[in-house]
This record gives sequence, C-alpha cells and structure tokens, in this order.
Amino acid sequence: MFQLPIEDPVKIFALTMVIFFLTPILMNKLRIPGIIGPIIAGIIIGPNGLNILERDQTIVLLGTVGLLFIIFIAGLELDLDGFKKYKHRSLLFGTLSFIIPFIIGTAFFIILGYSLMAAILIGSIVGSHTLLGYPIASRLGIAKNTAVTTAVGGTIVTDTSALLVLAVITGAVFGELSPAFWVQLGISIAVFVTVVLAGIPLLSRWFFRNVNSEGIKDFTFVMVILFAAGFLALVAGLEPIIGAFLAGLALNRLILDYGPLMNRIRFFGNALFIPFFLFSVGMLMDLRVLVSDPSAWVVTLLILAAVFMGKGLAPYVAGRLYGYSSMERKVMFGLTIPQAAATLAATLVGFNVGLLDQSTVNAVIIMILLTCIIGPSFVDKYGRKLALTEEEKPYKPQEGPERILIPLSDPNTMESLLDLSFLIKGANSEDQPLYPLSVVQKEGKAAESGVAKAEKMLGRAVMYASGAEMPVRVLTRVDLNVSDGIIRAITEERINIIVAGWDAKMTSRRLFGSVIDRVIERTNQTIMVSKIGYPLNTAKRVVLVISPGANRKPGFSDALQKIKMITGKLNVSLLVLVIKEETDKYVRYMKEIKPNPPTTLVHVEDWEILNNNYVPKLTRDDLVILLSARKGTIAWHSQLEKLPERLAFVSCESFIIYYPAEVEEEVDIRGTRGTEVPKTFIYKE
Repeated sequence: MFQLPIEDPVKIFALTMVIFFLTPILMNKLRIPGIIGPIIAGIIIGPNGLNILERDQTIVLLGTVGLLFIIFIAGLELDLDGFKKYKHRSLLFGTLSFIIPFIIGTAFFIILGYSLMAAILIGSIVGSHTLLGYPIASRLGIAKNTAVTTAVGGTIVTDTSALLVLAVITGAVFGELSPAFWVQLGISIAVFVTVVLAGIPLLSRWFFRNVNSEGIKDFTFVMVILFAAGFLALVAGLEPIIGAFLAGLALNRLILDYGPLMNRIRFFGNALFIPFFLFSVGMLMDLRVLVSDPSAWVVTLLILAAVFMGKGLAPYVAGRLYGYSSMERKVMFGLTIPQAAATLAATLVGFNVGLLDQSTVNAVIIMILLTCIIGPSFVDKYGRKLALTEEEKPYKPQEGPERILIPLSDPNTMESLLDLSFLIKGANSEDQPLYPLSVVQKEGKAAESGVAKAEKMLGRAVMYASGAEMPVRVLTRVDLNVSDGIIRAITEERINIIVAGWDAKMTSRRLFGSVIDRVIERTNQTIMVSKIGYPLNTAKRVVLVISPGANRKPGFSDALQKIKMITGKLNVSLLVLVIKEETDKYVRYMKEIKPNPPTTLVHVEDWEILNNNYVPKLTRDDLVILLSARKGTIAWHSQLEKLPERLAFVSCESFIIYYPAEVEEEVDIRGTRGTEVPKTFIYKE
C-alpha cells in the first residue's frame, strides 16, 4: 500500500490533484505566484527528490498537453490588430531576444571548451523562451497592452529560430545538410504555415456557422484543431508548440474572448493541463548534481548569465527604442525569461545525439527552475502596477452599475442575444448580473403553463451564461401586455441597457412591431434591437452608420464606446459611414474613446447614396450597426425607420439598431409601483 514510487493511476491522480489544490494556496501565503507551486512540488516528490512519483508516460503526456495549452491560449489572446499595427516591433524584439542570448551563450561555451556545434545549440537554447507568465498577464487584464503584444509576438521569432537551429544542428550531426535537406525543410514549413493559417479559419468559420452550437461539440472541435496543428508541425519537421501557436492565431478572431467556449478552454488549461506541465518540469530537477559534480556550477552560472544578460538587454533596447515605460520593460523581461518548451526539446535532443553531457543537462534544468520562478514573479509584481496605470482612463462612459435586460421570447435567439450582452458588458459592472426576462401574456390559471415554459427557457439561459462565468438573475413577469411587463421590469430593476431581438418580419405599420416599438417610445434607456443571423464570432467587419446630428445626442459617446467595444472584442475592423456631415468632427471621438480597433471613416453625401451605393455592397459577413434615434429627437430622420427594412432584405444577415440613452440629466420618474427609474449619467464633451 505504501510502496514507492506510487504506480496506481488513481493514487497518482489523487495526489496530483491535492498538490494542485494546496500549492497555490501556500504560494499565495508566501506572496509567491501560485504558478510556481507545482514546479516546487515536482522537485520535492519527483524521482530526484523523495521519489514518491515517477515522471512516467502519463505525467509526460499531460505535461505536453499543458505546454500546448499555454502556447495555444497565447495565440488565441494575442491582439492581432495590435500585432499587425506593431508587427515590426515584434519582429525586432523577437530578433533581439534571440540573437543577443544566442551570441552570448555561444561565446561563453566556446571559451569553456565545447565544440562549435554544441556551443551553437546551447546558444539557441538560451535564445528561446516559454510564455509561462502569460496566464498571469491575461488574468491581470494587460494581455492587449502594446508591450505585452510585442513580447508575445516576438515568441514566434525566438522559438521558431531556436527550433530551426535545432533541426539544422541535428541534420549536421547525422550528415544530412545537403541541398535537398534545405529544400525539403523550406517547402514543408511553407506548406504547413499555409494550411494552418489559411485552411483552419475557413474550416472553423464553416463549422461555427453550419453546425449547431453545443458546448461539448465546440470544445472538441477546437481540441481537434489544436492537436492536428501540432501533428502537422511534427510532419513539417518543427516542434508541436509552433503548431499550437499558429492554431491559436488561426482561431483568434473566431473565439470570443468573453464567450463560453473561451472560458472552457481557459478552465481546462488552467485547472488541469498547465499544472501538469509545471509539475513535470519540476520532476526533471536533480539538486544532487550540484554536490556530486562541481563543474555543473560553472556551466549553470554561465547559462544563467547568458539568459539574464540576453533576455534583459532585449526588452531594454526595444523599450527605449519604442518608448515603453520601466514597468512595461520589466513585464516583457518577466514574459521572456522563463525557459521550458523549446529549451527542453533542444536539450533532450542534444543529449540524445551526444552533443551535451549530463552536467549541461542538469545545468539547463536548474536554469529552467530559476527562470520559471523569476519570470512569473516579475509579471505578477509589475503587471499589477501596469494594470493599475491602464485603468486610469480619461473617458468614463457612465457611473454607477450597468444593468442589462434581455427580453426573451424565442429560444432560437437566446444564445445570440446573450452573446451580444457578453460583448457590451463593461469592466465597471463585472459584479452586476445580466437580467434575462420572459413576459407571459396571460392571466389566472391560464398563465401557469406559460410561466412553466418561460422558466424552462430562462433555465437554458442560465446554463449558457454560466459557461461564460457571467452572473444572471432571471426575471419572469405575468402581464396583459408584454411591453408593459418589460417596462415594469426596467423600472423595478433599474435597468439602463435593453438588448432585444427582432425577427425582421413586417407584420404591422410599426417598425419592429407593437412590443418593441412601445418599449422604445416609453423609455429613455439604451436599447439595442438586433437581428443576428450567424454566430457573432464569425463576423469579419463592423459597419456603423451615423445619421446627421447623432453626435449632439446625450448618449452618443456612450453608444460609440459600446460599439467600439463590440468591434474590439470581435477582433475585426470598423467602417464608419457618416451621413451628410464631415468626418473631421468624428475623428476626435474615435481617438478619445477606447478601445481603438482599426477604423475607417467615410463621408456619404446623403441617404440615397447610402441606399444605392453602400447597402447593396454589404456582405453576409458584415455586422451592421445603425446608430438610430427616437422619433422627435435631434438626430431622427424618416430614413432611420426605412433602413432596417432594407437591411433585412439584402445580403446582410446580422444588424443592430442602436438607440442611445436620451436622458441627459438626473431624472426622478415614478413607475407604476412607485419605484424610481434608474438615474443615467452620460459623459458630455
């Protein structure tokens, strides 16, 4: 029962789960990043410590999956627009982050008496890095910071360079560096990159649009993409981590950052697989070597010197060149100092082909341990400070809690309305639940069956929102009139944003039908009437139509901030069509109001040109947002009631009619039950 090392799978898994549960708690008590806990635990109970567990195939398998998850999530969360905007920064930083440690490491070990091939291999080892601290940066909300994006983008250069050097060194050892070797390597890499970056988005877009959305099915599909890309990387002669990163980039725009699917990916990675990777790294460590082999100290110190000097100089040079703050440079250092992924791969291959001895391998493992402790610590310490500075925004769209009401009547539109609500939910209202509402238009006993159906639909809404870790508070109302039930809920719950669905069927002279139209007429809150014909994550562009005088409305700035938030979270570009007015007056709004997705402003002479020249060119991949206005207000125009009907019958499948809040000052309007309507605070220029 107490035989060591433990071999029973149930006991192994039970012990590792206890470790993954307790070590973060202990690390937090010691004010050390929790991510370091599994590494230390692996050292203590691994084969080179107390020998309680062996680093068997199960540990290696789960650890490899965890490594791929780290790299995959980094690709998913990379700010593509920021990367494209600053791609030269990433390329330069990645080159510096590889070349400087590479030169220093190679020079040190040539002086130490290593062969040229072995010295070059060690140089490539210290030139690579693993984004071990990235989950911390993501959790702190600085993943889209320019410096972080530069560091993450630079990973492509460093790890690809290190692994290419490994492939070349291995080929040289076996005498395979012929012209055919270079041709085969170049062709295989080109085909691999093309298949992943071009084929995966096409396949994934088709899947999300044509296959019924289910949590398990979507997650399984993403896992197929991840590991298929890793397999294709092996076929191309590269390491699977390159495939994982490119798979993340390929799916970047198709997996919403705050959606249920992204939450499941983060959950499985952070709760299970990534801790196994850290645990397996710790199990490689053998502290006894430092006592039995004094030369290991020299090798260890030289490797550490090459890593710290090289990885410290690269952020300093790039940071000074591009004006990054001291905190940003330290976060970049923390992200790029950890050695694990490509380092382990190259070290083990070098040992197997006879280029590296046991002392070098042990020195590399010690270096991995220290850098994996120091790197996350830097990201945690300086990332917190950086996050606090980023929160100081000059523009505040509103004060007080943001409460979003989602009236539901059709189960088929529930998920799309909730997805839209996830996109517009601001950071200042994270503790506020969403309010799915169902109004039963019956009375007496006849209402009982309607309430039961409504509660069933609301239950599905709760399950879907829980997948995205979004708090909800379901509301059920029984009323003779559906619009009255919605308005009463708005009053009682102090709602300030309503997200409603529209089937685009013209059943009366009213624009949206009696229910939605009456809600628009009798409220002052922000209302978004949407027709979503495809999963929002497959949109390729947001098209915003601004009517004359829209910027004079009290809710304009807040509306523009929400629309830019939608665009930013979808990772697409924004095309702004300004009717009649010059675009110059809107440039300032676009610069001041965050976020700043790629934006193009176009002046449109009049509504006729919009209808004849622009509306027919809208594609099924566009998400069109019409910044509308309530009748009688300064920005209202008769075309605002005709355009939704036109949009419903062109190739555009998804659009939103956005009614900004009309209240400019604090109001005190009593509802039917004497409850105060919410006070709306709008930023005014």
